[in-house]
Amino acid sequence: MLAATTETIAGKRVVQTLGVARGNTIRARHVGKDILAGLRNLVGGEIHEFTKLVAESREQAFDRMMEDAARMGADAVVGVRFTTSVLMGGAAELLAVGTAVKLDDRIGG
Repeated sequence: MLAATTETIAGKRVVQTLGVARGNTIRARHVGKDILAGLRNLVGGEIHEFTKLVAESREQAFDRMMEDAARMGADAVVGVRFTTSVLMGGAAELLAVGTAVKLDDRIGG
């Protein structure tokens, strides 16, 4: 299944909008990793532990969004966006959202 941040997919025509596809995950930080991150914050540089956590969360939210679109019978998800929000100290939600659509290979026809 295709996914794009754009509203269209090159060489395809959207023939039906099925609805909003979404996937989310809520993750809490690990206390041990927080300590390492705090130390790294003192000397500067990338906080690899958090980078990995966010990347894994983003992939999980994206996969869940694609599964939601597949349940609707979609060929693609367009207008894909990611958002994050802090729910409480140490926990955050990552949300992937887009429009599930059916496609036709014929442009303009």
